Amino acid sequence: MHLSKTPFHLNILVCVRIPVLERISTMIRRILQLGNETLRKKSLPVKDFQSSDLGNLVEDLSNTLQEAKKSFSYGRGIAAPQIGKLKRVIFIDTQVFRSPLINPRIVRASDGRFEVWDSCFSFNVAFFVLVDRYYRIRVEYLDQEGKKQVIDAENELSELLQHEIDHLDGVLATDRLKDVKKIMMRQEWEKAFK
Repeated sequence: MHLSKTPFHLNILVCVRIPVLERISTMIRRILQLGNETLRKKSLPVKDFQSSDLGNLVEDLSNTLQEAKKSFSYGRGIAAPQIGKLKRVIFIDTQVFRSPLINPRIVRASDGRFEVWDSCFSFNVAFFVLVDRYYRIRVEYLDQEGKKQVIDAENELSELLQHEIDHLDGVLATDRLKDVKKIMMRQEWEKAFK
């Protein structure tokens, strides 16, 4: 009788542990909205690359971005301040580039700029604003192991990186607005440009 209970207890342990591990690995954070003071603060550089905190933050950014993309049908990037973490970390997920960028900084920018309609998860993608962005930029950053990386980006990837790096300095797309008359609700933007 004692032996027949042992497998039963082991099965219960396994059943209890699996859901807990799944829940931890798929943490989705609330995205802070325009007006929240945290979005206006400057983020601190990451210094500790050995801590599990960094890995957890990157995973939270990735999972939150994937969920936001499903919810809003838009989105290619997210920054740590948007989930309440004042660390210089962004996560990019496009068809051409998918990666966390730690302590990213723009080290070179083209003379030429272009206009782009920009929105943000921190606006609930409810409206778009017309902003100026550099055509091309070079960004230096660290990967999750702390190794230096460089990316040369142009056009859409360039403007996306500029948008996300702005978040790390407390700058929002509304701060880059070219003209107060150049704001459009999402439904009007979609009628005009989609």
